[in-house]
Amino acid sequence: MKWKRSHPGKAKSAAAFGVVLLAASGAVAAADSAAPEPVPTTQATITMVAAGDICGSACDQTAALLSAIDPDAIITAGDNTYDSGSLSEYRSKYDPYWGKFKSITHPTPGNHEYYTDAARGYFDYYNGVGAANGPAGERGKGYYSRNIGSWHYVALNSSVAMGAGSAQEKWLRADLAANTQPCTIASWHHPRFSNGDHGDDTSVTALYQALYDHKADLIIGGHDHNYERFAPARPNGTRDDVNGVRQIVVGTGGISLRGMPGGSDGPSERQNSNTHGVLKLDLSPTGYTSTFVPVAGRTFTDTVSGTCKKADQQPGFDVTVSPTSVSVAPGGTATSTVKVTSRNGFAAATTLSAANLPAGVTGTFSPATVTPAANGSATSTLTLAAATGAPPGNATAKVTGTSAGLTDTADLGVTVPDPNTPGGFTDDFESDKGWTVNPSGGDSATTGKWERGDPDQTANSAGVKQLGTAAGGVSALSTGRAAGSGYGANDVDGGSTSIRSPAFTVPTGTSRLGFSYNVAHDVNSGPDDYLRVRVVDGSAVTTVFEKLGTPSDVLGAWRTASVELSAYAGRAVSLQIEAKDGGAPTLFEAQVDSVAVTSTGGFADDFESDKGWTVNAAATDTATTGKWERGDPEATAKQLGTTVDGASALSTGRLAGASHGANDVDGGSTSIRSPAITVPSGAPRLTFSYNVAHDLNSGPDDYLRVRVVDGSAVTTVFEKLGAPSDVAGAWQAATIDLSAYAGRTIALLIEARDGGVATLFEAQVDALRIG
Repeated sequence: MKWKRSHPGKAKSAAAFGVVLLAASGAVAAADSAAPEPVPTTQATITMVAAGDICGSACDQTAALLSAIDPDAIITAGDNTYDSGSLSEYRSKYDPYWGKFKSITHPTPGNHEYYTDAARGYFDYYNGVGAANGPAGERGKGYYSRNIGSWHYVALNSSVAMGAGSAQEKWLRADLAANTQPCTIASWHHPRFSNGDHGDDTSVTALYQALYDHKADLIIGGHDHNYERFAPARPNGTRDDVNGVRQIVVGTGGISLRGMPGGSDGPSERQNSNTHGVLKLDLSPTGYTSTFVPVAGRTFTDTVSGTCKKADQQPGFDVTVSPTSVSVAPGGTATSTVKVTSRNGFAAATTLSAANLPAGVTGTFSPATVTPAANGSATSTLTLAAATGAPPGNATAKVTGTSAGLTDTADLGVTVPDPNTPGGFTDDFESDKGWTVNPSGGDSATTGKWERGDPDQTANSAGVKQLGTAAGGVSALSTGRAAGSGYGANDVDGGSTSIRSPAFTVPTGTSRLGFSYNVAHDVNSGPDDYLRVRVVDGSAVTTVFEKLGTPSDVLGAWRTASVELSAYAGRAVSLQIEAKDGGAPTLFEAQVDSVAVTSTGGFADDFESDKGWTVNAAATDTATTGKWERGDPEATAKQLGTTVDGASALSTGRLAGASHGANDVDGGSTSIRSPAITVPSGAPRLTFSYNVAHDLNSGPDDYLRVRVVDGSAVTTVFEKLGAPSDVAGAWQAATIDLSAYAGRTIALLIEARDGGVATLFEAQVDALRIG
């Protein structure tokens, strides 16, 4: 966001703005002078415009660029008006164009300003007639500094003494030593390096050297009437991409242009001598982007970016999240730990926010504001909640910390899975998938903590304990990846170590967890030592695999395990892998690789959203009322107003109607057909909840049926008939073996019928699963 001037072109006093003018004398501007409007230090990014050699026949064209760019600040690189820099020339040539932006201009003088004795016209125009000091610095000196946004700006005068030991050079070094801003830009008229007709100017070397010594970032010059960008360099012209200062000559502000005969010692990168224009500088707290903007009708442009050398020395903070991706099922929640880590002594309250979440997902922080200790960290828990009807999708959420104008953002992948789409999780540990060591903060192991990477083999004359191979690829999880100095140097000691996967959605159907593992130990091991794999389902943590130690010598070997996870089908869970050296210290090693949670198919529907069921798919239904509907049912004496899961179910006439049996099934049959379903392999089952209720006038011609449509074959797999009795509504459970359809693509057909004479007959279905 850019800070905007409230009154463009109108000057405000230095006292009103609190501008700090670090001129040689330390004095402030005279009361009748106009100090440039300051840009707040906390502003994240500012736009500055720079040019020299301005007015000139084309300064009206370059002034038009200023209006279009609408900068926060302007710096001039000397020879601001021609030919003598007199006050009358400033008023008649400069003021009608660039003078409109005087309130945000930070000037430097050139040699043409000194064609008028002591640059009197220059100081009179910017500081006020006769004023000893002001926006252009102290009269007779013309060098000063200001903070503009997060940048420190130094205006220097290359027409007065500036060699090593001069008053200006000493002032510059003291000013730079006192500067606390992360980025520094300087300007003066005569460039140290140039391929223009004036060429290199060694008289400014001492100024360049001071800026180089204090890790300045940019120097803006003029004098030669052209554009030239140099690579970061040392004062002697040697390219230095680490500590060098980048110089840009932009003598294109409006005076007639000149050729470039060449011959510079500097590392020139880009040149142009036929285009008037200005330099647009986008300046952030950590770097810059410089863009040459041509006047209307010209096409030359040039862009370069850089990072400030001292940006990483400023107080600040970094935001990280763990895990870096989560899955949150509709109606469920998932969490990620947000850590704010101090840099360079930062210790201030930092407010957290989350943006760009998937539709239907909200995020809350506990706490919402954290304050890290200086050079320490503080954490918050971000809880993501998905509404019951949240649509499937994914997004890269932005988790942002904000404090006193500073911001940092971390990316968090958030997925809302489709319960009808197979999910799952695989990891061969060749890359970081977002596992978290010691996720609950309760680990006690002193060595042998879980690590991902290429394991070292540990062995002695008895054989190998930790394997130096992986079950797949080159990396695995190991309790202490490195071999260390001895046989048991990096095995698990001192207690437990744990590592937790990112959240993922367990596939519907018959889902299984498969993985490879190695458990090896010496004869001093026992049942207090273990490798465990656990499922974290909300607050419930359940052990699904366990391998205990025994008082025997067990050598390392990759083995495989398979665990059914169908109980978690459609749920967002995490895996937690634990290893422990319990009781007396023992030699105990564990490794895990090639983790995969998969399914071959399945289907789940709690009827909270439209999964693609079709009413009367065969166009043979005859019922006049009580047709199948998905939604929130209303209660009658027979139809239940509740559901088994969520707020919706399938019902024969969802509304209660005007009377007891107004919307029950009448007139014949009603049917509804599912989308196509791939039945899992193995021993798949169909489970669902149902309600069948009727009055005494019911009979066996009334029914609820569930049928399997397999190509042209339609087979009834569940049937509940009416009877001449009064049956009140109640949710009941049904389970059907679908092994005969394993691996086949089918559909389910649910039917209800009021047969024979008219009766009162209601049916409902909810929480349907195939897996």
